[in-house]
Amino acid sequence: MRDFSDDLAALRKRLTEAEGYLDLAGSLAKRGDLEQEMGKPDFWDDRDRAAAMSSAYGRADTDVKLLEDLAARMSDAETLFELAQEESDESVAAELEDAVTALTKSLDALEVRSLFSGEHDEGDAVCEIHSGAGGTDAADWAEMMLRMYSRWAENKGFSIEVDEVTEGGEAGIQSATFIIKGRYAYGLLAAERGVHRLVRISPFDAQSRRQTSFAALDVVPFIEDVSGEVDIDEKDLRIDTYRSSGAGGQHVNVTDSAVRITHLPTGIVTS
Repeated sequence: MRDFSDDLAALRKRLTEAEGYLDLAGSLAKRGDLEQEMGKPDFWDDRDRAAAMSSAYGRADTDVKLLEDLAARMSDAETLFELAQEESDESVAAELEDAVTALTKSLDALEVRSLFSGEHDEGDAVCEIHSGAGGTDAADWAEMMLRMYSRWAENKGFSIEVDEVTEGGEAGIQSATFIIKGRYAYGLLAAERGVHRLVRISPFDAQSRRQTSFAALDVVPFIEDVSGEVDIDEKDLRIDTYRSSGAGGQHVNVTDSAVRITHLPTGIVTS
């Protein structure tokens, strides 16, 4: 059996560093303080405050349990190696190899998280996809991107809320607005911002020629409440109602079911 001493020592060092940059001691203290607050009889009197504290508790508890689980797995691997050395037991070599590989993968993921130090990196993300040059192929590519990010979110355990979709003329979509909700959603998606290109044999070209299609993704952080930070004069707003193009049963395209607000001084539009 090969010597796992260096592997385990390196993993132990990385785990100690992770406990530092994820502030295990701070998370433990924060979790304890929040548990006391949440146990008070009047905790739910202020629902907004209670929801914020519950969310903070969930984040602290997740970090503590994650690091405690890694520490337990680390100790198990070290103990297994010590016993194997004492008893010259070759049968656990494969188990140790698997344990080292799994710990390495888990610590790699933690170290990626350490890069998310921005103010909004830990929060949800508001995303917009717009088809660009390429006609029907671009609209199809935009729809493919929406499906890809939806599946990515599901694989990460995030939730996705599609707010608006504008259908393409023949196929695909012209644009879509959606919110991906999950811890570090914005941090993970911020690097995806920009123009994405697809080169393929077009399924919409009778001569099967190669087509280059473009679609843009914009990502901004989702901010729960800015009522205390932003002051907008109602005279600067233009409010239009229109008919939603999404699924709406018997009322679709019959009633005005959407609102578009334009901030006239800046030209910013929200719907």
